[in-house]
Amino acid sequence: MSEEQSNKLSVPTMAEMTAKGESPEILFWVGCAGSFDDRYKNVTQAFVKILSKVGISYAVLGPEETCTGDPARRAGNEFLFQMQAMSNIQVLDGYNVRKIVTACPHCFNTIKNEYPALGGNYEVIHHSTFLQQLIDEGKIHLKGGGEFRGRKITYHDSCYLGRANNIYEAPRKVLEALDAELVEMKRCRTKGFCCGAGGAQMFKDAEKGNKEVNIERTEEALETGATTIAVACPFCMTMMSDGVKNKEKEGQVSVKDLAELIAESEGL
Repeated sequence: MSEEQSNKLSVPTMAEMTAKGESPEILFWVGCAGSFDDRYKNVTQAFVKILSKVGISYAVLGPEETCTGDPARRAGNEFLFQMQAMSNIQVLDGYNVRKIVTACPHCFNTIKNEYPALGGNYEVIHHSTFLQQLIDEGKIHLKGGGEFRGRKITYHDSCYLGRANNIYEAPRKVLEALDAELVEMKRCRTKGFCCGAGGAQMFKDAEKGNKEVNIERTEEALETGATTIAVACPFCMTMMSDGVKNKEKEGQVSVKDLAELIAESEGL
């Protein structure tokens, strides 16, 4: 997260809290996209507003946070991955971090499932699960769904949330709380279809073929008749948004993260 964002939203860093002798309930791992991608910064801000409203004690690493190393490992650069991972583990352990929440399934999967092999052991929660917990605990009181009540929303399963970590229900329960009509795509849950960015494909030139993967997936989403495509991953956000633009449907269909939908419904 940029310094300007942090100041505007008064987001505390671990360094600041430690200097005061305080320890937050959770560390919010922002991730590269949440820090630098102009579109996904909105998701970071939405989630921070939710945390602030419900009174959760949290902090970010700020400039001490670096990439988890996930893209490097997927692209085959194991050496760079381990360098990134060990650096992050050293920082996290230095602050005695135990609980991490992130809005990126790639960061979630890497820190939760791959850091333990390098000595980094933490309780890691994806923000979809965390939002569901806040709703279940009554900390988020949705006003009958607000502007999303009765509207058709389809949810795109992130590969790293769904098939990699078996998280299917939490995102859908968050959407159900909006009192919207959840319409599923033909390929969903365990049979979900990748947005086209996985396996470091996000950073490569297109390969030979008849159709881009994200166009195929966007067509499936548009077939549902939904006016909102809900996502819970920065890569999915980019690929689905590009697909909607390709189909010239920006005026009729929006692509939004779960945190944005909750924040908008709460008027944050």
